[in-house]
Amino acid sequence: MISERVTGGRVIRTALPAEAEAVTDLHARARATYYPDGFPDDGTDWLDAWSSALARPDGQVLCAVEQGRLVAIASFRVPEETGRDTVKLFQFHVDPGHWRSGIGTALHAACVEQWRADSRRTAVLDVHAGNDRARAFYARQGWLAEPSDGGHHLRLRLDVSGGSRRRAE
Repeated sequence: MISERVTGGRVIRTALPAEAEAVTDLHARARATYYPDGFPDDGTDWLDAWSSALARPDGQVLCAVEQGRLVAIASFRVPEETGRDTVKLFQFHVDPGHWRSGIGTALHAACVEQWRADSRRTAVLDVHAGNDRARAFYARQGWLAEPSDGGHHLRLRLDVSGGSRRRAE
């Protein structure tokens, strides 16, 4: 598990089960920004989903906290369908009020640090195809797009082992 990182007034640490409501609220604010008609109600109980993610013994949720307030979250684990050397980033959200402040880059670096400590070689994620801001962020971090079937999401891959950092186009 990652040790706490403190940079200025910012702390990156493991999120706590008691923070499920704050995590859910941040998730809703961030996701609403890339849905033109607002955050869709697909029937998911997001408080329950985040409570489960926070309690999973085989996963981890990192958070960034500034001045006592949760401002970014990242949820990841090794999915059943992949080998042990691949981790999947299921959720990565920065509070819209903190975009372009460096918090996303700092949280991403903490994730990569944890993945390397856990001997992961590859990370994968699915990003909403219309979320140009997130796609540009991931490209700056070295994620590469895999061939797409033209669906609503794109699969991205990152070489965690420290190999080349080519940029996605």
